[in-house]
Amino acid sequence: MLYFSFMLVTPLFPLYLSDVFGATKEVTGMVLSGYALTALLIRPFSGFMIDSFPRKLVLLVCYGLFALFFGGYLVAGSLLFFCIIRTLHGAPMGATTVANSTVAIDVLPSKRRAEGIGYYGLSNNLGTAIAPTIGMLIYQWTASYDLIFLISFLTASIGFAINSTLQLKPRPSKKEESTNRNDTFRKIHFSLFTFHFSLSLDRFLLLKGWPEALCMVAYSFSYGVVSTYIAIYAKQELGITTGTGLFFTLLCIGLISSRLVGARGLQKGRIVENASRGVLTSVIGYLVFAAFHNMWGFYGAAFIIGLGNGHMFPAFQTMFISMAPASQRGTANSTLLTAWDTGFGLGIILGGIVAEYFSYGAAFWIAWLGNAIGVVSYFAYARNHFLRNRLS
Repeated sequence: MLYFSFMLVTPLFPLYLSDVFGATKEVTGMVLSGYALTALLIRPFSGFMIDSFPRKLVLLVCYGLFALFFGGYLVAGSLLFFCIIRTLHGAPMGATTVANSTVAIDVLPSKRRAEGIGYYGLSNNLGTAIAPTIGMLIYQWTASYDLIFLISFLTASIGFAINSTLQLKPRPSKKEESTNRNDTFRKIHFSLFTFHFSLSLDRFLLLKGWPEALCMVAYSFSYGVVSTYIAIYAKQELGITTGTGLFFTLLCIGLISSRLVGARGLQKGRIVENASRGVLTSVIGYLVFAAFHNMWGFYGAAFIIGLGNGHMFPAFQTMFISMAPASQRGTANSTLLTAWDTGFGLGIILGGIVAEYFSYGAAFWIAWLGNAIGVVSYFAYARNHFLRNRLS
Protein backbone atom coordinates (compact mmCIF):
# COMPACT_ATOMS: atom_id res chain seq x y z
CA MET A 1 0.00 0.00 0.00
CA LEU A 2 2.87 2.38 0.79
CA TYR A 3 4.70 1.99 -2.51
CA PHE A 4 1.54 1.45 -4.54
CA SER A 5 0.02 4.75 -3.42
CA PHE A 6 3.27 6.61 -4.04
CA MET A 7 4.09 5.12 -7.44
CA LEU A 8 0.51 5.39 -8.69
CA VAL A 9 1.04 9.13 -9.15
CA THR A 10 4.82 9.47 -9.66
CA PRO A 11 5.08 8.66 -13.43
CA LEU A 12 2.06 10.86 -14.14
CA PHE A 13 3.42 13.98 -12.45
CA PRO A 14 5.42 15.18 -15.50
CA LEU A 15 2.27 14.88 -17.62
CA TYR A 16 0.21 16.55 -14.89
CA LEU A 17 2.58 19.50 -14.56
CA SER A 18 2.76 19.90 -18.33
CA ASP A 19 -0.99 19.60 -18.95
CA VAL A 20 -2.29 21.58 -15.96
CA PHE A 21 0.41 24.18 -15.31
CA GLY A 22 2.33 24.24 -18.61
CA ALA A 23 5.63 23.49 -16.84
CA THR A 24 8.80 23.03 -18.89
CA LYS A 25 11.00 19.93 -18.58
CA GLU A 26 13.55 21.77 -16.46
CA VAL A 27 10.90 23.20 -14.12
CA THR A 28 9.28 19.78 -13.88
CA GLY A 29 12.58 18.25 -12.78
CA MET A 30 13.13 20.92 -10.14
CA VAL A 31 9.58 20.67 -8.76
CA LEU A 32 9.57 16.88 -8.58
CA SER A 33 13.01 16.68 -6.98
CA GLY A 34 11.79 18.63 -3.94
CA TYR A 35 10.35 15.52 -2.29
CA ALA A 36 13.68 13.71 -2.64
CA LEU A 37 15.43 16.57 -0.85
CA THR A 38 13.13 16.49 2.17
CA ALA A 39 13.19 12.68 2.23
CA LEU A 40 16.97 12.85 2.17
CA LEU A 41 17.05 15.30 5.08
CA ILE A 42 14.65 13.27 7.24
CA ARG A 43 16.18 9.82 6.64
CA PRO A 44 19.04 9.99 9.18
CA PHE A 45 16.75 11.41 11.87
CA SER A 46 14.05 8.84 11.15
CA GLY A 47 16.61 6.08 11.70
CA PHE A 48 17.51 7.64 15.04
CA MET A 49 13.83 7.97 16.01
CA ILE A 50 12.94 4.39 15.11
CA ASP A 51 15.91 3.14 17.16
CA SER A 52 15.18 5.43 20.12
CA PHE A 53 11.37 5.46 20.52
CA PRO A 54 8.55 2.87 20.36
CA ARG A 55 8.72 1.66 16.78
CA LYS A 56 5.01 1.10 16.26
CA LEU A 57 4.19 4.62 17.45
CA VAL A 58 6.82 6.16 15.15
CA LEU A 59 5.56 4.03 12.25
CA LEU A 60 1.90 5.01 12.70
CA VAL A 61 2.62 8.74 13.07
CA CYS A 62 4.78 8.78 9.95
CA TYR A 63 2.37 6.60 7.93
CA GLY A 64 -0.62 8.73 8.92
CA LEU A 65 1.09 11.92 7.76
CA PHE A 66 2.19 10.21 4.56
CA ALA A 67 -1.43 9.32 3.75
CA LEU A 68 -2.77 12.79 4.56
CA PHE A 69 -0.46 14.58 2.14
CA PHE A 70 -2.14 12.90 -0.85
CA GLY A 71 -5.15 15.05 -0.03
CA GLY A 72 -2.98 18.10 -0.65
CA TYR A 73 -2.63 17.25 -4.33
CA LEU A 74 -6.41 17.43 -4.66
CA VAL A 75 -6.51 21.06 -3.54
CA ALA A 76 -3.28 22.32 -5.17
CA GLY A 77 -4.54 25.12 -7.41
CA SER A 78 -1.20 26.55 -8.50
CA LEU A 79 2.27 25.35 -9.43
CA LEU A 80 3.73 26.95 -6.29
CA PHE A 81 1.20 25.24 -3.99
CA PHE A 82 1.80 21.91 -5.71
CA CYS A 83 5.57 22.37 -5.32
CA ILE A 84 5.15 23.02 -1.57
CA ILE A 85 2.92 19.97 -1.06
CA ARG A 86 5.18 17.71 -3.10
CA THR A 87 8.30 18.89 -1.28
CA LEU A 88 6.78 18.48 2.18
CA HIS A 89 5.44 15.03 1.25
CA GLY A 90 9.00 13.77 1.05
CA ALA A 91 9.46 14.00 4.83
CA PRO A 92 6.76 11.49 5.90
CA MET A 93 7.59 9.34 2.86
CA GLY A 94 11.23 9.14 3.88
CA ALA A 95 10.44 8.43 7.53
CA THR A 96 7.72 5.88 6.77
CA THR A 97 9.87 3.74 4.49
CA VAL A 98 12.56 3.54 7.19
CA ALA A 99 10.06 2.74 9.95
CA ASN A 100 8.13 0.20 7.87
CA SER A 101 11.18 -1.77 6.76
CA THR A 102 12.73 -1.73 10.25
CA VAL A 103 9.56 -3.09 11.84
CA ALA A 104 9.37 -5.73 9.11
CA ILE A 105 12.89 -6.87 10.00
CA ASP A 106 11.97 -6.92 13.71
CA VAL A 107 9.19 -9.44 13.20
CA LEU A 108 11.32 -11.81 11.09
CA PRO A 109 12.94 -14.83 12.76
CA SER A 110 16.71 -14.39 12.77
CA LYS A 111 17.39 -17.62 10.85
CA ARG A 112 15.22 -16.47 7.95
CA ARG A 113 15.96 -12.75 8.09
CA ALA A 114 17.83 -12.54 4.80
CA GLU A 115 15.13 -14.52 3.03
CA GLY A 116 12.42 -12.42 4.65
CA ILE A 117 14.09 -9.19 3.55
CA GLY A 118 13.91 -10.53 0.01
CA TYR A 119 10.18 -11.23 0.26
CA TYR A 120 9.53 -7.90 1.97
CA GLY A 121 11.40 -6.19 -0.83
CA LEU A 122 9.31 -8.16 -3.31
CA SER A 123 6.16 -6.64 -1.83
CA ASN A 124 7.68 -3.18 -2.19
CA ASN A 125 8.69 -3.82 -5.77
CA LEU A 126 5.33 -5.36 -6.58
CA GLY A 127 3.59 -2.17 -5.45
CA THR A 128 6.17 -0.05 -7.25
CA ALA A 129 5.77 -1.99 -10.49
CA ILE A 130 2.01 -2.48 -10.76
CA ALA A 131 0.99 0.99 -9.55
CA PRO A 132 2.23 2.93 -12.62
CA THR A 133 0.46 0.44 -14.88
CA ILE A 134 -2.83 0.94 -13.06
CA GLY A 135 -2.29 4.69 -12.87
CA MET A 136 -1.73 4.95 -16.61
CA LEU A 137 -4.83 2.84 -17.32
CA ILE A 138 -7.00 5.00 -15.07
CA TYR A 139 -5.64 8.12 -16.75
CA GLN A 140 -6.34 6.72 -20.23
CA TRP A 141 -9.88 5.73 -19.25
CA THR A 142 -10.86 8.85 -17.27
CA ALA A 143 -8.26 11.58 -17.94
CA SER A 144 -8.83 12.51 -14.28
CA TYR A 145 -5.80 13.31 -12.16
CA ASP A 146 -7.99 13.96 -9.13
CA LEU A 147 -9.32 10.39 -9.22
CA ILE A 148 -5.77 9.05 -9.19
CA PHE A 149 -4.84 11.30 -6.24
CA LEU A 150 -7.92 10.06 -4.38
CA ILE A 151 -7.04 6.41 -4.98
CA SER A 152 -3.53 7.07 -3.66
CA PHE A 153 -5.00 8.60 -0.51
CA LEU A 154 -7.32 5.63 0.02
CA THR A 155 -4.65 2.96 -0.53
CA ALA A 156 -2.22 4.74 1.82
CA SER A 157 -4.98 4.86 4.43
CA ILE A 158 -5.49 1.10 4.05
CA GLY A 159 -1.77 0.61 4.69
CA PHE A 160 -2.06 2.69 7.86
CA ALA A 161 -5.00 0.59 9.05
CA ILE A 162 -3.08 -2.66 8.42
CA ASN A 163 -0.03 -1.46 10.36
CA SER A 164 -2.21 -0.45 13.31
CA THR A 165 -2.89 -4.17 13.90
CA LEU A 166 0.80 -5.01 14.46
CA GLN A 167 1.81 -6.66 17.73
CA LEU A 168 5.50 -6.04 18.45
CA LYS A 169 7.60 -7.65 21.17
CA PRO A 170 9.14 -5.27 23.72
CA ARG A 171 12.67 -4.28 22.80
CA PRO A 172 15.60 -4.15 25.23
CA SER A 173 16.00 -0.84 26.99
CA LYS A 174 18.55 1.64 25.77
CA LYS A 175 20.65 0.87 28.82
CA GLU A 176 20.72 -2.84 27.99
CA GLU A 177 21.53 -2.13 24.37
CA SER A 178 24.33 0.25 25.20
CA THR A 179 26.07 -2.30 27.46
CA ASN A 180 26.21 -4.76 24.55
CA ARG A 181 27.30 -2.21 22.00
CA ASN A 182 30.91 -1.30 21.21
CA ASP A 183 30.88 2.24 19.85
CA THR A 184 33.88 2.99 17.65
CA PHE A 185 33.05 6.62 16.98
CA ARG A 186 33.69 9.67 19.12
CA LYS A 187 30.66 10.73 21.13
CA ILE A 188 29.62 14.31 21.49
CA HIS A 189 28.39 15.19 24.96
CA PHE A 190 26.12 18.08 25.79
CA SER A 191 25.24 19.29 29.25
CA LEU A 192 22.32 21.62 29.83
CA PHE A 193 21.42 22.27 33.47
CA THR A 194 20.66 18.81 34.90
CA PHE A 195 20.04 17.15 31.51
CA HIS A 196 22.75 15.19 29.77
CA PHE A 197 22.62 13.98 26.22
CA SER A 198 24.97 11.60 24.46
CA LEU A 199 24.93 11.42 20.69
CA SER A 200 27.19 9.78 18.18
CA LEU A 201 27.25 10.28 14.44
CA ASP A 202 26.68 6.59 13.79
CA ARG A 203 23.24 6.89 15.44
CA PHE A 204 22.17 8.74 12.29
CA LEU A 205 24.24 7.10 9.54
CA LEU A 206 25.92 3.71 9.29
CA LEU A 207 29.31 5.19 8.49
CA LYS A 208 30.99 1.89 7.75
CA GLY A 209 28.54 1.39 4.87
CA TRP A 210 29.72 4.42 2.88
CA PRO A 211 31.10 2.47 -0.13
CA GLU A 212 27.87 0.52 -0.53
CA ALA A 213 25.90 3.76 -0.10
CA LEU A 214 27.80 5.46 -2.93
CA CYS A 215 27.05 2.50 -5.19
CA MET A 216 23.37 2.78 -4.29
CA VAL A 217 23.42 6.49 -5.20
CA ALA A 218 24.60 5.54 -8.69
CA TYR A 219 21.95 2.82 -9.13
CA SER A 220 19.07 5.00 -7.91
CA PHE A 221 20.25 7.89 -10.10
CA SER A 222 19.54 5.73 -13.15
CA TYR A 223 16.17 4.62 -11.84
CA GLY A 224 15.24 8.21 -10.99
CA VAL A 225 15.78 9.31 -14.58
CA VAL A 226 13.96 6.39 -16.21
CA SER A 227 10.99 6.00 -13.84
CA THR A 228 10.22 9.73 -13.74
CA TYR A 229 10.38 10.55 -17.45
CA ILE A 230 9.30 7.24 -18.97
CA ALA A 231 5.66 8.22 -19.56
CA ILE A 232 6.28 11.60 -21.16
CA TYR A 233 9.23 10.21 -23.19
CA ALA A 234 7.11 7.37 -24.55
CA LYS A 235 4.31 9.76 -25.50
CA GLN A 236 6.37 12.53 -27.07
CA GLU A 237 9.27 10.68 -28.73
CA LEU A 238 8.10 7.10 -29.35
CA GLY A 239 4.42 7.76 -29.91
CA ILE A 240 3.47 5.18 -27.27
CA THR A 241 0.34 6.43 -25.58
CA THR A 242 -1.10 3.19 -24.18
CA GLY A 243 1.99 1.02 -23.70
CA THR A 244 3.69 2.68 -20.72
CA GLY A 245 1.70 0.45 -18.42
CA LEU A 246 3.12 -2.58 -20.20
CA PHE A 247 6.63 -1.26 -19.52
CA PHE A 248 5.99 -1.35 -15.76
CA THR A 249 4.23 -4.70 -16.06
CA LEU A 250 7.33 -6.25 -17.65
CA LEU A 251 9.46 -4.52 -15.03
CA CYS A 252 7.26 -6.12 -12.38
CA ILE A 253 7.59 -9.58 -13.95
CA GLY A 254 11.38 -9.23 -13.94
CA LEU A 255 11.38 -8.06 -10.33
CA ILE A 256 9.17 -10.89 -9.11
CA SER A 257 11.15 -13.54 -11.00
CA SER A 258 14.51 -12.44 -9.64
CA ARG A 259 13.16 -11.81 -6.13
CA LEU A 260 11.83 -15.34 -5.83
CA VAL A 261 15.11 -16.82 -7.01
CA GLY A 262 17.22 -14.35 -5.07
CA ALA A 263 15.40 -14.91 -1.78
CA ARG A 264 16.62 -18.51 -1.69
CA GLY A 265 20.15 -17.36 -2.46
CA LEU A 266 20.05 -14.83 0.38
CA GLN A 267 18.79 -17.50 2.76
CA LYS A 268 21.90 -19.53 1.93
CA GLY A 269 24.16 -16.52 2.52
CA ARG A 270 24.93 -15.73 -1.12
CA ILE A 271 24.67 -11.98 -0.57
CA VAL A 272 27.65 -10.91 -2.66
CA GLU A 273 26.71 -13.26 -5.49
CA ASN A 274 23.17 -11.88 -5.63
CA ALA A 275 24.39 -8.28 -5.59
CA SER A 276 26.96 -8.97 -8.33
CA ARG A 277 24.40 -10.65 -10.56
CA GLY A 278 21.93 -7.83 -9.99
CA VAL A 279 24.20 -4.88 -10.77
CA LEU A 280 25.55 -6.52 -13.93
CA THR A 281 22.07 -7.32 -15.20
CA SER A 282 20.79 -3.81 -14.43
CA VAL A 283 23.58 -2.02 -16.26
CA ILE A 284 22.82 -4.12 -19.36
CA GLY A 285 19.15 -3.14 -19.08
CA TYR A 286 19.92 0.58 -18.93
CA LEU A 287 22.28 0.21 -21.88
CA VAL A 288 19.54 -1.42 -23.96
CA PHE A 289 17.10 1.34 -22.97
CA ALA A 290 19.52 4.11 -23.95
CA ALA A 291 20.79 2.52 -27.16
CA PHE A 292 17.61 1.18 -28.78
CA HIS A 293 14.85 3.75 -29.26
CA ASN A 294 12.21 1.35 -30.48
CA MET A 295 9.59 -1.01 -29.10
CA TRP A 296 12.04 -3.89 -28.61
CA GLY A 297 14.49 -1.75 -26.69
CA PHE A 298 11.73 -0.05 -24.70
CA TYR A 299 10.03 -3.21 -23.45
CA GLY A 300 13.09 -5.47 -23.39
CA ALA A 301 14.96 -3.04 -21.16
CA ALA A 302 12.04 -3.01 -18.71
CA PHE A 303 12.27 -6.75 -18.11
CA ILE A 304 16.09 -6.72 -17.84
CA ILE A 305 16.13 -3.79 -15.42
CA GLY A 306 13.50 -5.56 -13.33
CA LEU A 307 15.61 -8.72 -13.19
CA GLY A 308 18.65 -6.73 -12.10
CA ASN A 309 16.97 -4.59 -9.47
CA GLY A 310 15.17 -7.61 -8.06
CA HIS A 311 18.54 -9.20 -7.24
CA MET A 312 20.42 -6.02 -6.36
CA PHE A 313 18.23 -4.16 -3.87
CA PRO A 314 17.51 -6.91 -1.29
CA ALA A 315 21.16 -7.97 -1.45
CA PHE A 316 22.31 -4.44 -0.66
CA GLN A 317 19.73 -4.09 2.10
CA THR A 318 21.02 -7.35 3.60
CA MET A 319 24.55 -5.94 3.36
CA PHE A 320 23.61 -2.89 5.41
CA ILE A 321 21.76 -4.96 8.00
CA SER A 322 24.67 -7.41 8.21
CA MET A 323 27.12 -4.61 9.01
CA ALA A 324 24.98 -3.18 11.84
CA PRO A 325 24.18 -4.45 15.36
CA ALA A 326 20.53 -5.00 16.25
CA SER A 327 20.36 -1.59 17.96
CA GLN A 328 21.20 0.09 14.63
CA ARG A 329 18.76 -1.60 12.28
CA GLY A 330 16.84 1.62 11.82
CA THR A 331 20.07 3.48 11.16
CA ALA A 332 21.17 0.87 8.62
CA ASN A 333 17.86 1.07 6.79
CA SER A 334 17.86 4.87 6.84
CA THR A 335 21.41 4.95 5.44
CA LEU A 336 20.42 2.69 2.55
CA LEU A 337 17.34 4.75 1.78
CA THR A 338 19.19 8.04 2.23
CA ALA A 339 21.58 6.90 -0.48
CA TRP A 340 18.65 5.85 -2.66
CA ASP A 341 16.92 9.23 -2.25
CA THR A 342 20.14 11.11 -2.99
CA GLY A 343 20.63 9.35 -6.30
CA PHE A 344 16.92 9.39 -7.18
CA GLY A 345 16.67 13.13 -6.60
CA LEU A 346 19.82 13.83 -8.61
CA GLY A 347 18.40 11.70 -11.40
CA ILE A 348 15.18 13.72 -11.50
CA ILE A 349 17.02 17.05 -11.54
CA LEU A 350 19.78 16.21 -14.01
CA GLY A 351 17.42 14.17 -16.18
CA GLY A 352 15.10 17.14 -16.53
CA ILE A 353 17.94 19.55 -17.32
CA VAL A 354 19.52 17.27 -19.93
CA ALA A 355 16.12 16.55 -21.52
CA GLU A 356 15.37 20.29 -21.69
CA TYR A 357 18.62 21.30 -23.39
CA PHE A 358 19.37 18.11 -25.35
CA SER A 359 16.84 15.26 -25.45
CA TYR A 360 15.36 12.45 -23.42
CA GLY A 361 17.69 10.10 -25.27
CA ALA A 362 20.69 12.02 -23.90
CA ALA A 363 19.19 11.87 -20.42
CA PHE A 364 18.95 8.07 -20.62
CA TRP A 365 22.59 7.81 -21.72
CA ILE A 366 23.51 9.81 -18.62
CA ALA A 367 21.43 7.34 -16.60
CA TRP A 368 23.36 4.40 -18.03
CA LEU A 369 26.70 6.13 -17.37
CA GLY A 370 25.79 6.71 -13.73
CA ASN A 371 24.79 3.08 -13.34
CA ALA A 372 28.03 1.89 -14.96
CA ILE A 373 30.06 3.99 -12.50
CA GLY A 374 28.23 2.28 -9.65
CA VAL A 375 28.97 -1.18 -11.07
CA VAL A 376 32.69 -0.43 -11.45
CA SER A 377 32.82 0.96 -7.90
CA TYR A 378 31.11 -2.13 -6.53
CA PHE A 379 33.54 -4.61 -8.07
CA ALA A 380 36.59 -2.41 -7.46
CA TYR A 381 35.98 -1.77 -3.76
CA ALA A 382 32.52 -2.07 -2.19
CA ARG A 383 32.20 -5.87 -2.56
CA ASN A 384 35.39 -6.62 -0.62
CA HIS A 385 34.66 -3.83 1.87
CA PHE A 386 31.43 -5.58 2.83
CA LEU A 387 33.15 -8.93 3.27
CA ARG A 388 35.66 -7.35 5.65
CA ASN A 389 33.08 -5.49 7.74
CA ARG A 390 30.03 -7.76 8.05
CA LEU A 391 29.19 -9.01 11.53
CA SER A 392 28.87 -12.66 12.52
